[in-house]
Amino acid sequence: MKQSRLSYAIRASMLAGVITGGLSNSVMAADEQAGAQEGNVERIEVTGSRIKRSAMLGASPVATITAEDIKVAGITRVEDLLNDMPAVFAGQTAGTANGATGTATADLRNLGPERTLVLINGRRMPSGSPSAGGISADLNQIPAALVKRVDVLTGGSSATYGSDAVAGVVNFILRDDFEGFEFEYQTSAYQHNNDHADMQRAVTDRNFALPDSNVWDGKADDFTVVLGANTADGRGNITAYATLRHVDALIQSERDFSACAMNVDKTGKRVCAGSGTIPEGRITDFDTYDFKVQGNEFVPTAGTVYNYGPLNYFQRPDTRKTFGVTGHYDIRDNIRVYAEASYMDDITVAQIAPSGSFFEQVDLHCDNPLFSAQQRKVLCTDRGLADDAVIEGAFIGKRNVEGGPRQDDLRHTSSRFVLGVKGDINDSWSYDAFMNFGSVGYVQTYQNDLSNTRIGRALNATRDANGNIVCKSVVDGSDPTCVPWNIFEPSKIDQEQLNYLIVPLYARGDTKTTQISGYLTGDLTDAGVIVPGTSTGVGVVFGYEYRKEYLSLLPDQNFTSGDGAGQGGPRLGVTGEFDVNEFFTEFNVPLLEDTSLLQYVNLELAYRYSDYSTDKQTHTYKAAFDVRVNDELGLRASYQRAVRAGNIRELFRTAGIELFNWEDPCGAGAPEAARLTLEQCQRTGLKESQYLSNALSSPAGQYNEVRGGNAALDPEKSNTYSFGILLSPEFIDGLDIAIDYFNITVEDAIQAIPSGVIHNQCAVGGNDEACKQISRDPATGALWLGQNAITSYDVNIGEIETSGIDFDVSYRNDIGDYGSMRYSVVGTWLNKFATQNLPGGDIDDCVGYWDRTTCEAPTPEYRVNFSATWVTPWDANITAKVRYFGEADEYTRDANNNVVAGDTTLGAVTYLDIAGTWQAHENVTFRAGINNLLDRQAPIVPNGPSGISNGNTFPGPYDALGRYLFAGVTLSF
Repeated sequence: MKQSRLSYAIRASMLAGVITGGLSNSVMAADEQAGAQEGNVERIEVTGSRIKRSAMLGASPVATITAEDIKVAGITRVEDLLNDMPAVFAGQTAGTANGATGTATADLRNLGPERTLVLINGRRMPSGSPSAGGISADLNQIPAALVKRVDVLTGGSSATYGSDAVAGVVNFILRDDFEGFEFEYQTSAYQHNNDHADMQRAVTDRNFALPDSNVWDGKADDFTVVLGANTADGRGNITAYATLRHVDALIQSERDFSACAMNVDKTGKRVCAGSGTIPEGRITDFDTYDFKVQGNEFVPTAGTVYNYGPLNYFQRPDTRKTFGVTGHYDIRDNIRVYAEASYMDDITVAQIAPSGSFFEQVDLHCDNPLFSAQQRKVLCTDRGLADDAVIEGAFIGKRNVEGGPRQDDLRHTSSRFVLGVKGDINDSWSYDAFMNFGSVGYVQTYQNDLSNTRIGRALNATRDANGNIVCKSVVDGSDPTCVPWNIFEPSKIDQEQLNYLIVPLYARGDTKTTQISGYLTGDLTDAGVIVPGTSTGVGVVFGYEYRKEYLSLLPDQNFTSGDGAGQGGPRLGVTGEFDVNEFFTEFNVPLLEDTSLLQYVNLELAYRYSDYSTDKQTHTYKAAFDVRVNDELGLRASYQRAVRAGNIRELFRTAGIELFNWEDPCGAGAPEAARLTLEQCQRTGLKESQYLSNALSSPAGQYNEVRGGNAALDPEKSNTYSFGILLSPEFIDGLDIAIDYFNITVEDAIQAIPSGVIHNQCAVGGNDEACKQISRDPATGALWLGQNAITSYDVNIGEIETSGIDFDVSYRNDIGDYGSMRYSVVGTWLNKFATQNLPGGDIDDCVGYWDRTTCEAPTPEYRVNFSATWVTPWDANITAKVRYFGEADEYTRDANNNVVAGDTTLGAVTYLDIAGTWQAHENVTFRAGINNLLDRQAPIVPNGPSGISNGNTFPGPYDALGRYLFAGVTLSF
């Protein structure tokens, strides 16, 4: 029997929709129902177009995650599920500690979360946070239990949805027609066997503590209540929900591979490294003297470092509450009023190692009464200095272990309101108009940091008229509250000293997004606008949208002054807003129908004009073909021009010092393959005597850069080409295959030129303009001490290009009395991920690489998921899934600017997950599972880039914490 267009379209959509664990029962039921009701076709709107059509299939590949997929994966954090998809790369996750924003983000195609547009029910989410790195939509606002499905469209969709959809769109469709009562509870935890022999050897070599061999931790509890009711007349529904999620903290000391800050020595041996800011206290000029405190004496530092890793959070503690209500009511048959309201309150804490004096430069007086006789002799007398001499500009490195770790308390409170009306004007035309308002309130309290100003005063001690040891600022009256900090005999540091030195830092802010949109969609069949030879007329959309974005971040004086010793520089505020008026249209043109060669050919066209208050105008457009040759073969091809206007932080933030991950190639700590010549280093402002000095190498792998916004930024543009083939061969019933090629090129990309690239352009390329942006410390040559930095503002750089092939294969077959089996293979072969930071400059292709500054997180050539689901006849489903994440070499450029593989290759990793669901009663469903069943060890990264790496690995791309075990129950009435 010949299939209806809806039937074969749904079948084809399924092969692009199986992501995590076989087809859900609801999708299979839809397939069966469609076949039974052939000819009774409902027009629906799908992600990527606002035209309602009689087929779910379009020219753009859309992958779908179902509610069943989420439950089978045991996921309470939506970003964890998305990050398992081959086309998605990890953004901010619960495993981010240093540099955490407190948000969770989606990053399609590794183009950055800011280039992924996130929607709820087809409407834009607000900016997630006003903080640096947090402006993208916060997935914490999504209650996983309320998700009906998630549509993921990669490769641009700005003509349909507006700015930011450069890499694609993630559209969360929530349940809005629930009737009854539902309660869900899920608990989960991690289990890991600490058996990394080489890391245990490295930890033991430094006499650091090892964790237990078998650990259970990272517990999480998730509660959800859903209530729904239809109105008495059957014309409306209201659905309400409430969720509570609590996640326990997990620290790095509980894993042997993260029990110390790991690095690799010149022989390739793993060693426990650490920070030069040590608990004992260190006094040095990085040249003629370098002492640490031992008791009340100065002794040679001799390479002593602080093991800062164990106190860092590997999983941040988190408490999240969400509440929401959705409703609709049909005032008349052609007028439906609908509304959505949601609220989220999320509190998380990012904990890192204690603050301290991170080589604050102070003048030390030889008559300092806190010096012991031995210390005065070693530091002054033995170096030919008189008792009243002053040692100018001494660098003090003292870790505040007495005061405890730094804790960044991050709170986001968001609310979102939607009010709209939609309906059918007649059989051919319908309308939809809505107002969407979202806001996020941000509160940050940074605890246990020290004040640079007070450090300087507390180290400048003298005796008052009564012979008491006091600060000189007490004697001269400039700071009567000062208490001397006795780092010269750390056992005598007391709470009074800490109370003076420790200062809290506060920041407040908010973001607001207002979206007002309306459109008409119509079918011009009855109007006679039909391509000759076809029976279906042109589908059209005409619409208008107004959007306003506002952001404000107000740090306190301790932040903005740069007085926080553990902040790396001033944290400056930003306030700004812009609005945009947009007009958009779409056309779906059936070109051929039911010919002897083809079943149909559809042409999809879209255009959007945007006029920004920043005096920028953009044009986005789309052209795509959707071809069905027969029931077995379909083809699709598309071209999309997408845009992204600069966000408020990129446009308006004030320039200030920030930290970036790097290894100075002129310093002693640089790997041999990456070291530059003396002549090259001198171009960057280095003196000959400073070449290969230890002072050039930051013990933490972090260096200073000056970053800031740029109000003159042009919107970036992207061109996306995709070509796909869909196969459903009749001779293998139940087999579906989708293969899609993609190529995305982002032109005039908005981002700062990486500081390491600027240094390379100067040192190796001889670029004078690049050299002017480098300011080395005159005394040491360092780029990590004081205010010395590389300057790199946000600009429109050259371009970013990525290309590859997505493949999705699914197979379904019955096994008689034992139910049926569902199989799927979903993967991406990445051919290119190249960045040209300067027009005509070097091209960095990061496929198969990772590093600390250019490629950063691993970008493997292959990512593949295979899953098999047994749908049993006993109301139980069992799913097994294999996830493959390919290897990545270390990306390095040598002195001749050639790309070479560095010292560390991150091997490929394969994970095995199993899970099951059982409907024990019509009102009771149980689920349980284990992800990373074999407890596969994540690849170990020496001196990884701070922020995206944590605990000597990358906790976003990899399952860093071990086995993830979960169990849950759903009660429905």
